[in-house]
Amino acid sequence: MSSPESDFLRDLYADWDQILNSTPDLTTRLFRSIFDEWHQPTREPEEVTYKEDVIGGVPGIWALPVGADRSKVLLYTHGGGFSVGSASSHRKLAGHVAKTLGATAFVLDYRRAPEHPHPAQVEDGVAVFEALVDAGIDPGDITTIGDSAGGNLAVSIPLALRKLGRPVPGQVIAFSPWLDMENKGETLASNNDTDALITVPLLEGMIAGVLGDSVRPDEPLANPLYADFADFPRLYINAGSIEALLDNATRLADRATAAGVDVMLSVVEGMQHVFPFLAGRAPEADEEINRIAEWYRN
Repeated sequence: MSSPESDFLRDLYADWDQILNSTPDLTTRLFRSIFDEWHQPTREPEEVTYKEDVIGGVPGIWALPVGADRSKVLLYTHGGGFSVGSASSHRKLAGHVAKTLGATAFVLDYRRAPEHPHPAQVEDGVAVFEALVDAGIDPGDITTIGDSAGGNLAVSIPLALRKLGRPVPGQVIAFSPWLDMENKGETLASNNDTDALITVPLLEGMIAGVLGDSVRPDEPLANPLYADFADFPRLYINAGSIEALLDNATRLADRATAAGVDVMLSVVEGMQHVFPFLAGRAPEADEEINRIAEWYRN
């Protein structure tokens, strides 16, 4: 049974859903303003400072925990269907994760759709990774990490680096990854009544924005469920048991495991989409981040 504190995220999603369904002429600007409230469930982490920066031509925000190992970097790609969300909406979550893992985090403000369709977001992640390596960070000490669409990017950035013949990160962490650009997942239907945010129409609009007219929905760098995971870094995936995108996480785990990848899958009972947003507020989120830290250090 989920804790009462976890209701904060569900209630925020329900509020967004009401706004989206009652505002048919919602502009992109207002759509993005709504999702910049994503930071609200997350308590401000203590002893973490922030710094705006530009790395590899990509703006973003550093989360710098006091005493963190500056040679360990989490390259964090925010969620939001590739079109909403920002470094600002995700900096607190990245700060909690970085603090618990004893690392630093750079949260990208990558180019967003529909103004910048795929593969702009992947290209920005690759640019940041390569700039960090050029600055002296060991590739194995970089972790690509992200949530929802950003979880897709956390997976696709290493795939793109491998395709280019470049070094890849030491590990990958994906929170509630959204991978399926074809909406074939069974939990879209089975968890429709328990997921407070994700709906097929919402996903269809975001798919149209990021893929446009020229990118196939089975392109592996857009939809990693079609990717070859041979020689992929070790992978941590989590999801909530009642979210509509649950089987994106389980299918990713199955596909990567079949390719010989070291995979850890964590499905937490009663949790909504990207439940680590409850960091500092709900025990389920803090316990999950502690599990990730244990995995990260081993």
